[in-house]
Amino acid sequence: MKLSGQSRTIHLNPKTKSNFIDVGQQIHKTTLSNKIRIISHKIPYIRSITMGIWIDAGSRDEEPLEHGRAHFLEHMLFKGTHKKSAFELAKAIDAIGGNSNAFTSVEATCLFAQVMDENFEKMAEILIDVFLNSKFDPEEIEHEKQVIFQEIEMFEENPEDFVMSLLDKKRWENHALGRNILGSRSTISSTNSKELKLFCQKHYTPEKITIALAGNINHDEAVGILGKSFEKIKAAKYETEKRQKPNAEKGLVFQKKPIEQYHLCIGANGFSKKSRSRFKASLFTTILGGNMSSRLFQEIREKRGLAYSIYTFFNQFSDTGMIGVYEAVSEENLIPSLKLILKEVKKLKNKKYSEGELESVRSFTKGNLLLSMESTENLMLKLAQNESLYKRYIPFDETISEIEKITWNDIRDMADRVFDRSTLTASVLGPDTSKKNEIADILKI
Repeated sequence: MKLSGQSRTIHLNPKTKSNFIDVGQQIHKTTLSNKIRIISHKIPYIRSITMGIWIDAGSRDEEPLEHGRAHFLEHMLFKGTHKKSAFELAKAIDAIGGNSNAFTSVEATCLFAQVMDENFEKMAEILIDVFLNSKFDPEEIEHEKQVIFQEIEMFEENPEDFVMSLLDKKRWENHALGRNILGSRSTISSTNSKELKLFCQKHYTPEKITIALAGNINHDEAVGILGKSFEKIKAAKYETEKRQKPNAEKGLVFQKKPIEQYHLCIGANGFSKKSRSRFKASLFTTILGGNMSSRLFQEIREKRGLAYSIYTFFNQFSDTGMIGVYEAVSEENLIPSLKLILKEVKKLKNKKYSEGELESVRSFTKGNLLLSMESTENLMLKLAQNESLYKRYIPFDETISEIEKITWNDIRDMADRVFDRSTLTASVLGPDTSKKNEIADILKI
């Protein structure tokens, strides 16, 4: 494919819109007549291109009887089209030296591939075929069910993943956010080709689709290649319900499992991906337990040796979020380490610390952000997520500016707002439940 340096507007039909976003970043966006967006970030000094097809549909968009269908559908996209078998698709990507993958999250599905810039058109042809022409062959569906059953078993045998799912189930009780992405054995068993096609028709609709490209790409040539196929996608025939914001439930779930250690999660108030408080919450989470110099890691692992694994997490969604702490400890260290977690949170609420600590966390956050953008895959995902959530590209400088504004008063405010004892949720997985009441008393839940 010939790559030219100048940008020009291509009109596929009179309704197609094209608008330039960011001259300095060489970021372009074109909206097709059916509302599908094509966004590109040109990086002329590298030789690769990553292309992703992002769909604003994930596990939270499933009805209870559809549990696991978004994930199942993502699996089936690479299992054969009307033109190529699953093997032929894999061979086609390998033949151009490319890598392809896909993932399903709570709120999105994405399939993507990376190739040398000279092979972009061939890669695009493969991804278009996968996205528009998948067969959902009944025999392949039955084969893939066995793969997903294995995935479910692996998930259940991983204590860290499993205790996190227990926390989600309790925190987001009676809501789709409380269900895991993989599905259950019963819902996967009952899934068939007709149901997968129906889910696709309901959710893989133009207004939910963003095509993101990052690398040595010419935007207008990419629109010319992609637009012809993607403009054929029509609006949904079915109305889908709007996402409902969940209520955060407090409480403790303690599940017995014959394992060596106790795995503990504490879930607390968080913030959505659209909240301006997300930057403050991110820094607070890092200070508390987000890296090797964080308070919890130093106090519980390094100084006292009470746990091998302890960290904080910040799960963000479009309308809500959860900040939490995870640890894996022996029975004798479960209660002492839990008390230390709360003690460190209390310190953040009550005491002022040096600007040096805050500056270190700022640098850590900025460094991780900028280093992650060395990857065209990450740049592609940033383009897609920005468009999906904010309907605009957010420059790095804007994010860094928000991080620079954060003060110690903001961190203390986060500690107060996040770890309000009246809103905590917790999950524990371990060999016996004898300490359940003691943990509930300590957490006051």
